[in-house]
Amino acid sequence: MKKPISKGADKTPANLAISPKYKTWLTALKQQFLQAQLKATVKVNATLLEFYWALGADIVEKQKDSAWGEGFLTQLSNDLMAEFPDAKGFSKRNLEQIRKWYRFWSANPAIAKQPVAQCWQIPWSHNLKIISHCQNTKEALYYLENTLKYGWSRSVLTHQMDSKLQLPIPLKFMIEG
Repeated sequence: MKKPISKGADKTPANLAISPKYKTWLTALKQQFLQAQLKATVKVNATLLEFYWALGADIVEKQKDSAWGEGFLTQLSNDLMAEFPDAKGFSKRNLEQIRKWYRFWSANPAIAKQPVAQCWQIPWSHNLKIISHCQNTKEALYYLENTLKYGWSRSVLTHQMDSKLQLPIPLKFMIEG
């Protein structure tokens, strides 16, 4: 049974689409959805990077304590990819990058905890770019903090690192000298 439409108010979809109130509400709704998607992506990224950190620590520990050598990463990669065929991130190369990332930040325990929490807030590709380019944790921390502060894309981050134009003068000379 159809509900009667009140007199003087044509609520057909065509009329709703031109209603200023509806357009304003729809715009706000779309923005809320995009923000929710972004929050979910950031949360998934942070959780994945937290897992990568623990995995990096485990890899370093197992290779040190068990004398499993480089063949260990090949075997681990094969086993993880067999178990999780649709998951990305378990190639031998990525496992090596995870180990390198862990070693880079954990080498200086005095500052390791703060940057690690920040690392979880940027994409994995940004993290890899930073550790492959930077010679020390001070330089890496500069790029990490500015990536967070300014929301740099990977290409902007790369440009900033290649040009070194934005580095504070003392840091620029410390890196180059």
